[in-house]
Amino acid sequence: MSVCVQPVGADGGLEVDRLINAIRCREARCGVIGLGYVGLPLALEFARAGFRTIGIDVDRAKVAAVNAGRSYIVDVQDAEIAEQVRAGRLSATSDFAALATLDTINICVPTPLRKTKDPDLAFVVSAVNEISKYLRCGQLVILESTTYPGTTEELILPKLEATGMKVGEDFFLAFSPERVDPGNPRFNTRNIPKVVGGVTPTCTAVAVLLYRQRLERVVPVSSTQVAEMVKLLENTFRSVNIGLVNELALMCTRMKIDVWEVIEAAATKPFGFMPFYPGPGLGGHCIPIDPFYLSWKARASGFEARFIELAGHVNGHMPEHVVDLVSQSLNHQGKAVHGSRVLVLGVAYKADIDDTRESPSLDIMTTLVERGARVDYSDPHVPELELGGRDLRSVPLTAAKIRGYDCVVIATAHRDLPLGEIARHARGIVDTRNALRGKSSKKILRI
Repeated sequence: MSVCVQPVGADGGLEVDRLINAIRCREARCGVIGLGYVGLPLALEFARAGFRTIGIDVDRAKVAAVNAGRSYIVDVQDAEIAEQVRAGRLSATSDFAALATLDTINICVPTPLRKTKDPDLAFVVSAVNEISKYLRCGQLVILESTTYPGTTEELILPKLEATGMKVGEDFFLAFSPERVDPGNPRFNTRNIPKVVGGVTPTCTAVAVLLYRQRLERVVPVSSTQVAEMVKLLENTFRSVNIGLVNELALMCTRMKIDVWEVIEAAATKPFGFMPFYPGPGLGGHCIPIDPFYLSWKARASGFEARFIELAGHVNGHMPEHVVDLVSQSLNHQGKAVHGSRVLVLGVAYKADIDDTRESPSLDIMTTLVERGARVDYSDPHVPELELGGRDLRSVPLTAAKIRGYDCVVIATAHRDLPLGEIARHARGIVDTRNALRGKSSKKILRI
């Protein structure tokens, strides 16, 4: 039987000593606020490491699912949840009073944008307000929700120190950006390197120690601001490069050049080039949103982020370009958009997942409806959808169904799309993902 020896903390404080000892001995009680694509896999990893883990979420359906051993996200199987629940290491609740029993608390709540493209931190503020009610000496709080540089120390720290406790001595505060890529079979919560920055060196050390109990690689940085900026750089890099290639695609269309062939040839260069691909627009919880967090903070600092804003403008107009391609496809058949039947294939924002957040497919469908088209969708991962007050159901992709539409739009290239059937039976096709690569036909229009 192993014996845990109480170590001396970085500052020699008893609270950090107790917390470090509890983490190393796997006796710490871990909590995760927000059981979505980020929080649920993280809670599962803590439970697998041997920690008693409680997930907290205001969505009672999610709480009930976890406690019943059921998963509701693509990256986690029912059996994985059930195993930890049966072992008594994982449970969920909607009662924030559970925070009083925890040693570590990870905040994994949404950080959307307002309609004005300003950060909406209401979910973070609500979580922190709950934590402050139950905060006690020796607790570690880590924000994982994507936000602008300065949030942890400017927004969260004052609320927690208003309790009378001091950061780095009585409690510990850090930021660690989530890097989840839903549906990615290769990279997951455990093997994606974890960047961590604390308010004080002690905060960093304790947070790093927690993650190292289960995650393969932890990367400490010098401050919370650096850690916050890391995530924004990663997704702004993608947004800007996607904006560049989307603009190139529009340019190539005017010049009658196949942009997909151009990218494929350019990608043969073994250095100095990374291929990005055009598409119908940006979707998901990160890339369409994070750059605006950065540009908002830049404006607040008196700096104009013109490059970022331009990329956002280009990417934001891609759904409109797809609608124009639909109009062209219908024109080739002697039809107008008004009154035509259009089928959109895929409403999830990326292939092989069920997440529709910020999906460009929704913008495409909305614009087509506004122009008088009769629009349906098909997506095996999203059986039902509410759009503009209408309740829609996914259409089964049979040959007869495909033939019944004037134009089919491939908006999300799910792996199980019957591409052969689509190519054979569709009257007109707008392929926004180059899913029908290698197939040449006058009825196929590509971005």
